[in-house]
Amino acid sequence: MLAVGSGLVCAAAFAPLGWALAAPVAVAGLTLSCRMVAPSAGAGFGLLFGAAFFLPLLHWSATLVGAPPWLLLSASQAAFCAALGAGLALVSRLLLWPLEMACLWVAEEALRDRMPFGGFPWGRLAFSQPGTPYARFASLGGAPLVTFAVALTGTLLAAAVVVVVVAAVMAPAAGRSRRGWLVVGAVLLIPALGMAIPTPTAGQSSSGPPAATVAIVQGNVPRNGLTGDAEDRAVLRLHVAETERLARQVRAGQTPRPDLVLWPENSSDLDPFLDSQARVLIDQAVRAVGVPVLVGAVLDAGTHVRNSGIVWNPVTGPGEVYDKRHPVPFAEYIPLRGLARAISTKVDLVPRDFVAGRKPGVLHLGPARIGDLICFEVAEDGLVRDAVVHGGRVLVVQTNNATFGHSPETEQQLAMSRLRAVEHGRAVLIAATSGVSAIIGPDGVVRQRSPLFAPAALVARVPLRDGRTLADTLGAGPEWVLGGLGVLAAGLAGGRRLAQRRRRQESPQ
Repeated sequence: MLAVGSGLVCAAAFAPLGWALAAPVAVAGLTLSCRMVAPSAGAGFGLLFGAAFFLPLLHWSATLVGAPPWLLLSASQAAFCAALGAGLALVSRLLLWPLEMACLWVAEEALRDRMPFGGFPWGRLAFSQPGTPYARFASLGGAPLVTFAVALTGTLLAAAVVVVVVAAVMAPAAGRSRRGWLVVGAVLLIPALGMAIPTPTAGQSSSGPPAATVAIVQGNVPRNGLTGDAEDRAVLRLHVAETERLARQVRAGQTPRPDLVLWPENSSDLDPFLDSQARVLIDQAVRAVGVPVLVGAVLDAGTHVRNSGIVWNPVTGPGEVYDKRHPVPFAEYIPLRGLARAISTKVDLVPRDFVAGRKPGVLHLGPARIGDLICFEVAEDGLVRDAVVHGGRVLVVQTNNATFGHSPETEQQLAMSRLRAVEHGRAVLIAATSGVSAIIGPDGVVRQRSPLFAPAALVARVPLRDGRTLADTLGAGPEWVLGGLGVLAAGLAGGRRLAQRRRRQESPQ
């Protein structure tokens, strides 16, 4: 019951509830479940925790692929929690078990972020913390350090319970009280340290203008049952119409003139290099607004397709292109297609696989050098960092969340973008087909946001930065160190357990 309840509490830390401080409480609950039990029991408790956590967290995925794939996705993620539970049980007998358990959380997320099929980073503890003191750790060690800080708070909470409650019959009241207060002090010290970390809002702007006026166009999607080619043209026309409306407001002096305009992912599912009508419509909109536009398009690549961002100039037309580097398995490409079809015929909704791009998404868009990320790529530490270290002065997230309706998926992705702003000291601009589009400052605060399923245009002046945070410099180093320490501790504890078992077997009866 404690493991299941802790999983549900952990889900409450994320949207739609967004109770961020529930995350360390959930960690404490799982810690107490797995403490001083056999690794097999810890694995069972971890699996129960993972199921109770991921089933509600990922329920939005059922709107796209139906119940069976949602259940399989949740089960696959819960399996990592089973391994985590076994590790927690192993290290719970070590002297520094709160620290080692927190490191194991980092190791579990590192594995889940990378496998299988490139991993699925959703549900990381760090992504529940935008706007909290924990988020500030991101500028020092990225999302893994945030996860570590949250997990350590939780394991220390569990230690406080152990000291105050479990040890009540084993120590004098005075000694117990002192130890309890020491642990509580350590718990409070972690968010206090986070509050002491300055947000990286002041950055260098040595390679270009210090700021630019940007416009984000959210054209919305039709809700009239159109399918296929008609739907694609309708979505494109909606973005053209909203861009032309923005242009009229600029000419009338009602809106500041932007230096660049952002369209979302899938704003043109018609390849403008092959479809002449789509090209004419995009040219029409870009010339009307008179500045470069980043167009989200699906490009034909023969037997495959590409999910791309295209820089479209009002004079010279299409230019630089970024191709999404990590297509989403079972949504943009189908691994093991034959087996997947046996589970759900909806795999045929992806008739051609998206092919992965190879270069970081650094594009020159008017006066700005942007780091482009497409949809779920904002969850990938390495892809976001590549966009920054290769020269992106502002981060752009082109996304299409229309398929997920009014589900929490949009808010969960927004939380990731807020953390990335603090991690890299960059403004983050989200362009979504149907919302939520948003302008996020380098401090992670949402300056503007659009409603869901309504046309909108957001205009603001945002900073362009060249400076790097410590997290940019260290890269995946903190994750490898922290995760490695957790795995090493579990290995040592496992070796000790096997040695003790052998000695018992060899001792005379």
